[in-house]
Amino acid sequence: MTLLKREEWQHIVRDVDWTFTYVDDDAVYPDWQSGTGKIPRAAWSKWEESYKVSYPDYVATQREKESSAYAVKAALQRSKTFESLDEGWKSATKMHFGGVSLVEYAGLLGELKMARFGLSPAWRNMAVFGALDELRHAQITLFFGHEFVAKDPQYDWSQKAFHTNDWASISLRTLFDGMIIGPDVVDLAVQLPMTFETGFTNLQFVALSSDALEAGDINFANMISSIQTDEARHAQQGGPTLELLVAHDPVRAQWTIDKYFWFSARAFAALTGPVMDYYTPVEHRRQSYREFMEEWIIDQFVRTLEDYGLRKPWYWDEFMQGLDTWHHSLHLGFWNYRPTVWWKPAGGVDAESREWLREKYPDWDKFYLDKWTVIAENINAGNVEATLPDTLPWLCSMCHLPNINPVYGRDGKWKVRNYPLKHNRTTYYFCTKGCRQIWWEDRDAVNHTTVVDRFLAGEIQPMDLPGVLSWMGLTPDVMGDDAHGYAWAKSFAEPSTTESGLLVGAR
Repeated sequence: MTLLKREEWQHIVRDVDWTFTYVDDDAVYPDWQSGTGKIPRAAWSKWEESYKVSYPDYVATQREKESSAYAVKAALQRSKTFESLDEGWKSATKMHFGGVSLVEYAGLLGELKMARFGLSPAWRNMAVFGALDELRHAQITLFFGHEFVAKDPQYDWSQKAFHTNDWASISLRTLFDGMIIGPDVVDLAVQLPMTFETGFTNLQFVALSSDALEAGDINFANMISSIQTDEARHAQQGGPTLELLVAHDPVRAQWTIDKYFWFSARAFAALTGPVMDYYTPVEHRRQSYREFMEEWIIDQFVRTLEDYGLRKPWYWDEFMQGLDTWHHSLHLGFWNYRPTVWWKPAGGVDAESREWLREKYPDWDKFYLDKWTVIAENINAGNVEATLPDTLPWLCSMCHLPNINPVYGRDGKWKVRNYPLKHNRTTYYFCTKGCRQIWWEDRDAVNHTTVVDRFLAGEIQPMDLPGVLSWMGLTPDVMGDDAHGYAWAKSFAEPSTTESGLLVGAR
């Protein structure tokens, strides 16, 4: 075989399967794990990935990428690059390290599940490479983040975040437990490789790498690029799985795609939106978060739906409207509740940034300018305590993010609404109609309770904000604060004529 070309033998070895004689097929591949549902067992023989790789080729490629990534890291350790980075950008990397490193490990568990219970041998073979990818991603992210612990203890949360009860960590665990840990492998393949990786992370990593280079963080850009090239390959498990699902159970396919596109969009509004529009220095912002979503995510998602004969989700109008508000509100929430996170949120609303924001988001002033103005007035008066929280925000029972999304009412005013739902004599509260509908449809599979629920149940003692911070695992040395020492607030002392007029109208 070694004398043959790869294309002459690979189609044989990648499709090795056999019929079990000592045990029933259903025992080896139980439906609650394999998830075949309405898809006939024989149909899985048509499953075929577009990117085929052999183990020798995989090892050679990965070795080259590893050598390159760690060589750049070693060279930069002797430089002063880290010290020259903007504090807002450093916070973006802290958020990424803490929020993503162990998600990569959860991805490993998902890939191993597909490698064991996937009903196509070609799929199981590809999932083995995916598992190796995700193990590598967890290791490289943890290792790169660990380098900076001696310089800033907040980087220790690269490893610690997912082992705590921090509200941001609980929100992420809710998302990825539902996406990876709980579902059968068919839903998993549609949710993780197809919707999340192909639809979001693969393209977002390209943009994040570009932003890192603009900000001067070559080390981070190098790490992200090394990961993205793996994602682009193993994410292709989603396509052939979705194709079979659409052919035999289009209702299930539509629901699975719709649900996790929504959850992915909510997560990206929290993790990516603030980084692109606030944390990245304004001179290094290549495009706004909305522009990125429209160009790279939405266009591709719509084309994917059309290619598979699916329709736009029922929440599409709500999602599109949220591109103008979700991440701005979440950024305001992160900044206001900065002691409850492991990074330093950048205000990102100095005079130059405000001009950029109103150019990219014409309605930004209507809802956000007066809020930031009041915050700046307190800071300039030496009353920073007035900008800190006294209690917990109301959290969504589905995505666990704060209920702070403004909507434009029929009376022509912006309002922050919640969307309650009463079930089994308990009232649940949701940030959006999308979260409420998904919770109702999947209510029997929802197991996570919010920090507020746990607080009201008496699980957090003492029942005050210091008690909550201690329960979350936050100590004074890692509690967040403003990334730039509130310097941006000075620009509000003499607002422009345009801003003065808007503020008078708003009040």
